[in-house]
Amino acid sequence: MKINSRQLFAGLSVALFTSNMTMAQSHQNLNLNNHIMENHPTHYRNIQVNDLNLFYREAGPANAPTILLLHGYPTSSHMFRNLIPILSKKYHVIAPDLPGFGYSDAPDHQQFSYTFDNLAATMQAFVDQLGMKRFAVYIFDYGAPVGLRLAMNNPEKITGIVSQNGNAYEEGLSKEWNPIQKYWKDPSQANRLALKGFVSKEVTLFQYQHGVSDLSLIAPEAYTLDQKFLDRPGNVEIQLDLVKDYRINVALYPKFHEYFRKYQPKVLLVWGNKDPYFLPAGAEAYKKDLPDAKLKFYDTGHFALETNAEEIGAEIFEFMGTLPQ
Repeated sequence: MKINSRQLFAGLSVALFTSNMTMAQSHQNLNLNNHIMENHPTHYRNIQVNDLNLFYREAGPANAPTILLLHGYPTSSHMFRNLIPILSKKYHVIAPDLPGFGYSDAPDHQQFSYTFDNLAATMQAFVDQLGMKRFAVYIFDYGAPVGLRLAMNNPEKITGIVSQNGNAYEEGLSKEWNPIQKYWKDPSQANRLALKGFVSKEVTLFQYQHGVSDLSLIAPEAYTLDQKFLDRPGNVEIQLDLVKDYRINVALYPKFHEYFRKYQPKVLLVWGNKDPYFLPAGAEAYKKDLPDAKLKFYDTGHFALETNAEEIGAEIFEFMGTLPQ
């Protein structure tokens, strides 16, 4: 079969055109991936919710899958300062300060009911006001009973749960809870006063440092900022109200387990295995109701993000890729 020069030229032109189109498409895909993975600034915002000014951090593409980060005691959204830049390269991240914490309003405990039901109700209003339809939730410490209430009340909104030392089982409660449990059983003024040291600088440092092999990894501004907020006038009473109400969370554990069994949410457990308050057994207990949950222990303490933000961020990235959106 003979191929004349005109046919050869035409064939080469088609091949070149196809090659250029393929290369252009590849560059377009590369640019899209670069856009998705680019760095995004963190925005510091305020919103009025139920007559309260709530502070929150927001970062990442607004149209990307959303992650709600819920902090614990005695910190604020500041605890996520190293995690947010990691996650926001691909995901839309929102991290509020709970009422009584950080830069959110902290009304007097006689004017605002500091219970976990009320914190959850405030976060529900926050989620509704921002129009959050579907999101994964990261729960830690006090953020766990708040976030799990949100999950129970909005199962259709929750794409997945990341629990970082966010306890939901009695097996996870250490002996450090003994003085608090004494107050639960007998909420006398004497037992309340005995817990005032709970908000001291020494206890705050203990929470940050216990179980950490290299203390030079703990940023001093973290516990300094926490203590600044703890030392505000009237804050002791706010925190003691929440300590007293924590017993309701323990009573709710069976309801949390029922939610787990019924809906089988996808769960990632990232746990500091030397946490003085929430033991590794609390992480392992999740597997009773969620056998497919992924569990990863880290050789660190309560505030695992202070020492292992990069590793935890990588686990969350992988986990988010498995979730329905």
